[in-house]
Amino acid sequence: MYKAIIFDLDGTLLNTSRDICRVLNDALTAFGCPAVTLEQTIKYVGDGARKLIERAVPANFDRFEELYNYYRINFAACDNALTTFYEGEDEFLREVKSRGIKTAVLSNKPDDAAQEVSKNFFAPYGFDLVMGHTKDFGLKPDPSAVFYIMKKLGVGGKECLFVGDGEADIATAANAGIDCASVLWGFRTREQLAAAGGKNFVSSYPALLKFVLG
Repeated sequence: MYKAIIFDLDGTLLNTSRDICRVLNDALTAFGCPAVTLEQTIKYVGDGARKLIERAVPANFDRFEELYNYYRINFAACDNALTTFYEGEDEFLREVKSRGIKTAVLSNKPDDAAQEVSKNFFAPYGFDLVMGHTKDFGLKPDPSAVFYIMKKLGVGGKECLFVGDGEADIATAANAGIDCASVLWGFRTREQLAAAGGKNFVSSYPALLKFVLG
């Protein structure tokens, strides 16, 4: 059994895709850019807000910083009305907490937005630490934030599991020297995750619990 789990946020703990798409399109249309589809949004996420905007704006768009800041401010203030849990997640989080397993969130989304959505959804589950992207640590797959979290939680590499739905999560775990479980209910397919080096795949939260408990 692992003593700690570090979770990715978008596509792993929460299906935020519709809210991301909504706020992204608000920003794009405000600056005269074409809107994107939900499917495009899902392809663009995973590497932080700057990369999301870079991928969504037309070539040669010359107001990037203005649009990026507009998006960031509005995303932090998002009411998360379209965001949902995944099936079996509530039971999973309550079970791991009852077993004394420590839990943390590490997301590439801006920290203010990560803190706000976590406050809205995860208060009953007693997460030990929530971290979005700040200037203190590089974006995933930089492992420095993982090392910081493990130190704060008081666990070693063999005791910690990274759980995520994306390529960056696989690389982050590898760079940190810890195990990774790749979930199949998120924003990437099994084939995409396998191509990125994924080895441990789980298709549901009950399956993830079995993996965690060994």
